[in-house]
Amino acid sequence: MSLKDKVVLITGGGTGIGADAARKFNAAGAKIVLNGRREAMLAKTASQIDSSGKTVAYVAGDIGQAETSRRMAAMAVERFGGVDVLFNNAGVFEPKSFLDHTEDDLNGYLNLLRGYFFASQAAIPSMRERGGGSIINIGSMWALHAIAATPCSGSSTAKGGVHALTRNLAIEFAPDNIRVNAIAPAVVETPLFDKLLTAEQLASFNSFHPLGRNGQARDITAAVLFLADDSSAGWITGVVLPVDGGVTAGRN
Repeated sequence: MSLKDKVVLITGGGTGIGADAARKFNAAGAKIVLNGRREAMLAKTASQIDSSGKTVAYVAGDIGQAETSRRMAAMAVERFGGVDVLFNNAGVFEPKSFLDHTEDDLNGYLNLLRGYFFASQAAIPSMRERGGGSIINIGSMWALHAIAATPCSGSSTAKGGVHALTRNLAIEFAPDNIRVNAIAPAVVETPLFDKLLTAEQLASFNSFHPLGRNGQARDITAAVLFLADDSSAGWITGVVLPVDGGVTAGRN
């Protein structure tokens, strides 16, 4: 793999998919800068990955604020020399009827879209200096394929924006050898669902996926590492890749 000594920024890096990706990137020889709102959780995850702190750093803050993104990119340059990969992973999700959505709901989803926008804006100059890079965004299966049982117009509005951002950046920065792709997951068992569903309710979604099970963090991480690696995905850009157990293949 060509991930050794790469510098990787991961938003939403304290738990779930972000933390799993951080562990796998680090195991492949990459250096990591984590971002999230909860500093204590970031510190715990960073210590678990590398207790010496030599290959992992973190920047706490709201990724929807441009200053947080700038601090994250600056940390990568200061500690590790630049930025090679950005994994825009921070997310919130709650199925809710359209008419029940509040202004705060929509603002929260759009704040994450702002975070993906500003994190990319902060990372790209260093990628240009280093001759290229890779941005991987977390989109959503629901933004591709609406499901009556799980209405989520607020989240899907923002994630549709993530898909559009992905394609626009892919075209604009292809001359700089910066590849930009997105992953569109279905139900993935992460702490995101802890406040929404009981274990039994979450398990009931296994049959929703044609492959017969909910996704796990490792399923998304495998796709992220593939897309980040120039040796395996160096001719792939502008793709929104469903990693969804077959949901978007057709009716199940």
